[in-house]
Amino acid sequence: MTVAATNPPAQRFSARQQQVEVVRPRIMSRPLALVFVSCFGAAVSFYLLLSVVPLYATSVVPGGIGAGLTTGALMVSTVAAELATARLAARFGYRSVLAAGLLLLGLPALALIRAASMPAILAVSAVRGLGFGITVVVGGALVAWLIPHQRRGEGLGLYGVVVGVPSVAALPLGVWLAGRAGYPPVFVAGALATLVGVAAVPGLPALAAAPREAIGVMAGLRTPALLRPSAAFSATTMAAGVVLTFLPLALPRGSGNLAALGLLVQALVATVSRWWAGRYGDRHGPAGLLVPGLLASAAGVLALALVASPAAVLVGMAVFGAGFGVAQNVTLSLMFNRASTSGYGTVSALWNLAYDAGLGVGAAGFGLLAAQTGYPIAFALTAALVLAAVSPALHDRKAR
Repeated sequence: MTVAATNPPAQRFSARQQQVEVVRPRIMSRPLALVFVSCFGAAVSFYLLLSVVPLYATSVVPGGIGAGLTTGALMVSTVAAELATARLAARFGYRSVLAAGLLLLGLPALALIRAASMPAILAVSAVRGLGFGITVVVGGALVAWLIPHQRRGEGLGLYGVVVGVPSVAALPLGVWLAGRAGYPPVFVAGALATLVGVAAVPGLPALAAAPREAIGVMAGLRTPALLRPSAAFSATTMAAGVVLTFLPLALPRGSGNLAALGLLVQALVATVSRWWAGRYGDRHGPAGLLVPGLLASAAGVLALALVASPAAVLVGMAVFGAGFGVAQNVTLSLMFNRASTSGYGTVSALWNLAYDAGLGVGAAGFGLLAAQTGYPIAFALTAALVLAAVSPALHDRKAR
């Protein structure tokens, strides 16, 4: 009896297909798609209102102080929630905590319709920040749970696309809609976006780390294998806070839409490079990309020292976007690879803390620095800061 007789073509094809799937399993599954829906809804709600709420605050209390306070309240409460979410998820489960985070992010937006005082606006911003901090930590941890480890990098890259697209589209859309239709429609849209995410939560698996096995954020900070990538990533997020905040201010008068175009280029390139880094990392390992990502980030910021040249600005934003996207994917992949499932919540919290705190510290520090040195020198010094992060990155490779 021949092999062909015992193994018909259809069976042989099926066997080959199974072998391929063992080596390279599928990324997408129904639970992962539902996580993406929830995270997309949260990101849309966050970015729709991110610039609109400060504008609304200035309509209530003229001047820029109120606008700055709303963003400050939002980000302070976001960081506070990120510190506590890993423990909450271990106690109550990811599904319940994610639903709570989405509701805290979305429903208070409706209260802004009636908010007629600065304390009320600040209170809403603080509550929404708690919700956003919860959703980003739980969303990242759930993605790590649900993606096959052989394709974790690419899966995290897709997750980056899911949460990155709203930053490109929803941020300007919110400002445009507020200018055309007024503030209430934007607030309602922000609430509805999170309710779409809540509707997807019941379909998620009831995952949770065992409370006794879960590690807190402070313990994660004492773990060198997690701290080194997080520290390297924080340098790029500081640079991102500088670029996003000060590029429009640093450009010469008469630059037209150059700032908007540069920010768009940076966001698009960062999203694509984050996905590409995941695919490359799955095949060759993510560790080799961290230093190139840091070098590209530093080179991109350094190019911004030539703010009088539109070509240098656009090239610099593209190069910085490429490095920033690579650093996002690589650091998160490395940290998840070095943690057990009981530590996924802590890894997500550490990474998001590096992101959000870096944005705030970078913007605040650059403002003080630029006041003394001017923008070109301040951009060059920021590039040097990112370049200094190459040292812990190299030490991390040597230690591993």
